[in-house]
Amino acid sequence: FEEAMKEAHAVDQKLAEKQEDEATLENKWPFLGVPLTVKEAFQLQGMPNSSGLMNRRDAISKTDATVVALLKEAGAIPLGITNCSELCMWYESSNKIYGRSNNPYDLQHIVGGSSGGEGCTLAAACSVIGVGSDIGGSIRMPAFFNGIFGHKPSPGVVPNKGQFPMAVGGQELFQCTGPMCRYAEDLAPMLKVMAGPGIKRLKLDTKVHLKDLKFYWMEHDGGSFLMSKVDQDLILAQKKVVVHLETILGASVQHVKLKKMKYSFQLWITMMSAKGHDGKEPLKFVDLLGDHGKHVNPLWELIKWCLGLSVYTIPSIGLALLEEKLKYNNEKYQKFKAVEESLHKELVEMLGDDGVFLYPSHPTVAPKHHVPLTRPFNFAYTGVFNALGLPVTQCPLGLNVKGLPLGIQVVAGPFNDHLTLAVAQYLEKTFGGWVCPGKF
Repeated sequence: FEEAMKEAHAVDQKLAEKQEDEATLENKWPFLGVPLTVKEAFQLQGMPNSSGLMNRRDAISKTDATVVALLKEAGAIPLGITNCSELCMWYESSNKIYGRSNNPYDLQHIVGGSSGGEGCTLAAACSVIGVGSDIGGSIRMPAFFNGIFGHKPSPGVVPNKGQFPMAVGGQELFQCTGPMCRYAEDLAPMLKVMAGPGIKRLKLDTKVHLKDLKFYWMEHDGGSFLMSKVDQDLILAQKKVVVHLETILGASVQHVKLKKMKYSFQLWITMMSAKGHDGKEPLKFVDLLGDHGKHVNPLWELIKWCLGLSVYTIPSIGLALLEEKLKYNNEKYQKFKAVEESLHKELVEMLGDDGVFLYPSHPTVAPKHHVPLTRPFNFAYTGVFNALGLPVTQCPLGLNVKGLPLGIQVVAGPFNDHLTLAVAQYLEKTFGGWVCPGKF
C-alpha cells in the first residue's frame, strides 16, 4: 500500500504540473492512477507468488507477469495481490497460506475460484480493475458469484506468461488471462492493454448494432446427471433478458437445444487430457503439488488431513487421488474429441459473425462454504467454453431475494469478443450491473 500511495502521489504531481493536456495523457496512459489488483497466481514484482501452495510460501516475484507489466505501463497502480484456490484448481478460494475468502454479499457463501479473491475484492469496492485467469471458469465463476463482470477472451489473444501454475502443451491454448471489473465499459479498454500486439486479432473498435445481432439461448445443459439443476431464479433472470431483447430491443431471439452440451464435463476432461503437439503428456497435478518440495503421496496426505496434519487442502488431495482415474484413455479421448469438434462446429456455424449465445454462468447462485465438495462438476457450465475455445463475458443481472448475485454468460464465435462486450454494456444499462454489497 505504501508503494501504491507513492505512485499515486507521483501521478497527482504530474497532473498538477499540467505539462500535458488530458487527451495526451489518456493516449499515453489510459489507466493513469487507476487502482489495480492482481490474482496471486500472477507475478507482481516484490509480492508473493505461491498460488496458495505451502511449499511456495516464500516464493517472491522478481518481475511482473506480461499483462501486469502492460497495465502498469498504461498507468495502473497495483494495490496488491488477491487470494486464489490452491494451485488454481478449485472453485472455492481457500488455502493453507491465506485462509478462506468470503462473499461480500453474504460471508457464509463462497467467492468462487480460482480468481475468487479478485472477484470479492472488486465486488467489495476495494479495487477498480483486476487481473484473472481462466482454464475452467476461473474468471467467470468468481465474477458471477460476486456480481461483477469478467471476460474470458478468445484463446491466444492475451499473453499468459508470468503465472503459476502455467498451462503447457495441449492445455496452453485453453488457459486464458482476462479482465475483471465492476463496470462493463472497463472491459474493452483493459483488454486492449492486456492483449498487447495480440489485440490485432480482435475487432474491438467495430461498431456493434445490437438490434441486428442474432440471439440464441438455452436455460440448462440438457440434463447431465453430473450437474445440479439450474436454480429457478437464474432461469427467470435469463427469461427476463430474453423477453427484453425480443420486445424492447426488437432483436431476433431463438431458443435452442444443443444436445451435446450435456457432455460439458467430459469435454473439459478431454481438453485436460490432451497431449501437446510434441506428444508430451499434460502436467500432473500431483507433481505441481510437490513444487519446491518432495514427491507427494495423496493417500498419505489424506490420512494426515484427517488428523489435521496435512499442508494441503482437501480439494487438492482429492484431485491428486482421482487424477489418473479422471484422465481419459485414447479410446475415450477420441470419442469425446469427436463430440467436442462436432459441438464446436455446430456453435460456430450457428453464431457466425453476428450471433451471441446466452447460457447460465453456473447452475446455482454462490453456494455456502464447502458445498462445492458435494457438487464438484458444476464448474462445467463455464469449463465447456474453454474446451470449445470461444470468447465469453459473464454479466451480472442484479440480486435474488436472498441478496445473492444473479448473472449470465454471453458467448460469441471465435475472435468476436467485441459482440459479447457490447452485449455486456447493454445488459448493464438495462438491468443495473454491479450492486453495492452494502446497499441492503
